[in-house]
Amino acid sequence: MARARKTITPDPYAKPIAKPLPPEKSLPGKLKQFQSPTRANFELVSPYGAAGDQPKAIEELTEGFKHGEQFQTLLGVTGSGKTFTMANVIKNVGKPTLILTHNKTLAAQLYQEFKAFFPHNAVEYFVSYYDYFQPEAYIPHTDTFIEKDASINDEIDKLRLRATANLLTRRDVIIVASVSCIYGLGSPSEYFDLMVRIKKGDVYDRDKILHDLVRIQYTRNDFSLERGSFRVHGDVIEIHPSYDEEGLRIELFGDEVDRLVRFNIITGEITQEMDEMTIAPAKHFVTKEEGRAGILQRMQVELTERLAELDKEGKVLESARLSSRTRYDMEMIRETGMCSGIENYSRIIENRAPGTRPFTLIDYFGDDWLLMVDESHVSIPQVGGMAEGDKSRKTTLVQYGFRLPCALDNRPMNFAEFEYMYPKQVLFVSATPGDYELTKTGGVVTEQINRPTGLLDPKIEMFPIKGQMDVLLYRIEEVVKNGDRVLVTTLTKKMAQDLTDFFVEAGIRARYLHSDIKTLERHELIRGLRTGEFDVLVGINLLREGLDLPEVSMVAILDADKEGFLRNYRSLIQTMGRASRNVNGTVLLFADNMTDSLEKAITETARRRSVQEEFNKEHGITPKSVTRKLEDDLRINDPLEEEFGVQNSEFGIDDEDDEESLGIRPMEPLQPSSKTKRKKNSGKGTEMPSPFRGSYPLSSKAASGYCHQVRHDKSGTSSLEDLERQMKEAAARLDFEEAARLRDIIRGME
Repeated sequence: MARARKTITPDPYAKPIAKPLPPEKSLPGKLKQFQSPTRANFELVSPYGAAGDQPKAIEELTEGFKHGEQFQTLLGVTGSGKTFTMANVIKNVGKPTLILTHNKTLAAQLYQEFKAFFPHNAVEYFVSYYDYFQPEAYIPHTDTFIEKDASINDEIDKLRLRATANLLTRRDVIIVASVSCIYGLGSPSEYFDLMVRIKKGDVYDRDKILHDLVRIQYTRNDFSLERGSFRVHGDVIEIHPSYDEEGLRIELFGDEVDRLVRFNIITGEITQEMDEMTIAPAKHFVTKEEGRAGILQRMQVELTERLAELDKEGKVLESARLSSRTRYDMEMIRETGMCSGIENYSRIIENRAPGTRPFTLIDYFGDDWLLMVDESHVSIPQVGGMAEGDKSRKTTLVQYGFRLPCALDNRPMNFAEFEYMYPKQVLFVSATPGDYELTKTGGVVTEQINRPTGLLDPKIEMFPIKGQMDVLLYRIEEVVKNGDRVLVTTLTKKMAQDLTDFFVEAGIRARYLHSDIKTLERHELIRGLRTGEFDVLVGINLLREGLDLPEVSMVAILDADKEGFLRNYRSLIQTMGRASRNVNGTVLLFADNMTDSLEKAITETARRRSVQEEFNKEHGITPKSVTRKLEDDLRINDPLEEEFGVQNSEFGIDDEDDEESLGIRPMEPLQPSSKTKRKKNSGKGTEMPSPFRGSYPLSSKAASGYCHQVRHDKSGTSSLEDLERQMKEAAARLDFEEAARLRDIIRGME
């Protein structure tokens, strides 16, 4: 029987919706300079001065920028104090600074470090505010539409709003940001113009102030002063800005502003008397009321044009779908100024031309600023990869009638646009600069190899894969006896979780860290490792660049000979560097083959170690481990949490207090599963299921299978009874939110 030939017809939906514009034509609009380009006064506070290669590096970079060099690269080995060098360059250059890094964990660490260096200046944190984000999407071949679903972290949202508010009102600003800085925000001009400005002694109508607050998305709540709300008692208006920890109070005498103060939201204590006050909008996407008519008109024009196209192509379903969804959004904008997914209309709201990119955080900096790209060998490629994935998803939504074509212009910057926005001074920072950075600087780098502490690059030991678990457990036990910590890197999330389970069963206090862990919880895990809550942290790619962990004296790299992104030359150098802040730093490589990347990484480490030994000998330096204090968490603590040492669901922990839901393995002996039953070897060693089986005997301590569970019970029985009494009193006065909050604290203490 002859086969039938199937004719493949072109997909009628696959035609391009819009043509990309070159970067010089895709600018969202000309912005005014919000602050005059005067020198920013940064006050650097540090208990120590520059040492090692830092003085030379600081001088070279500062002079380079003064002589008009646009691009410079700082090649600094791990632990050489690159952050301190960057801080000194910021102080010397004196411009608002954006520090771009590639993940939230490193961003949180840099934020804490720069806050410590510049306590009297505005150091801000700008990363994605989603703990969970499922973007809107449509799968044509199964006719499946996936609604947008997101969990917004209120604390990070506050930090983002504070960053933009400070950028528009002062010059001494340092913002540590992830790739989130190239995604769309509301127009900075609109944001700036909508700020409510009040001066002491001026005349204002009270109702006008209230109207202005509502217009910039603040809500009135006379009972509870929550973030992004205000309350009114006679001639006193109290506001809790969406970006601040403290409240603002406006006291009127008739229509005259009699007093302006900042106050503590919880205690009511006045912390500062003010002569003038600026209140920024509660959200980044806000619109002027008088501009809504124009917005709705432009939406109607684009809708009419798109419906005509769909009707002409005979797409009745898509036409009806688009009409229904868009008209609902228009009605919401008409009545409230907001709608779900309003960012998809950003091009229409900002009255931009088709194909232009949205405003981003970078646009808030104006023309005169400094860009530092930390761990540039990873951060630069990440910036380049953001736009294409977003475009593919949105194109499908537009083609099938879920969104207007303007949704395609709510996108991250593409790489050409990012390059076009480079300021006059750009510093790439990395221990292993990529080809892009070296090309930009003509191969010239400023080296920072010798550490202020005299520490050498870690010793490297190689072992075959067979028996790796027995070797690893034996060496972990030695490190823990000395009071140090261990990092172990794997290739997959599943492997990291299984290995953590195995360590816990073997009596080792271990946890894992990977991309499924929420932003602020990653920071808490790193802090827990440093404070000794556990001894071993297992990870994949989050244990690479920039993590400052002086307590870690050993790093183990499993499957070191598996060439690829996680085991190439740069990745190996970076991962090895996690052990270079401790005088006993050692790296264990488990591999059966010597790959090109392994050979290059080992050779480069040996070269650096030789240079460092010679420098120490010449200057009479004795290596000593880095000491670094534990910074506070990013979150704001509840007074009850501080008093009783437990966490409340309001701060990101679920009501059920389920550690598993946080991606954190419980710190108690786990029952072996049917797949990983352990054999009793009468003290001859502990057997691990494949691929972790080995032949190196373990001590009885490592095989005992016991570990303690970390608890936060700082109070006694009287504290529990007191909390129970408060909970019952709150319930009796019908304050069920407070009662539930106290209930969660009691559960955490039991």
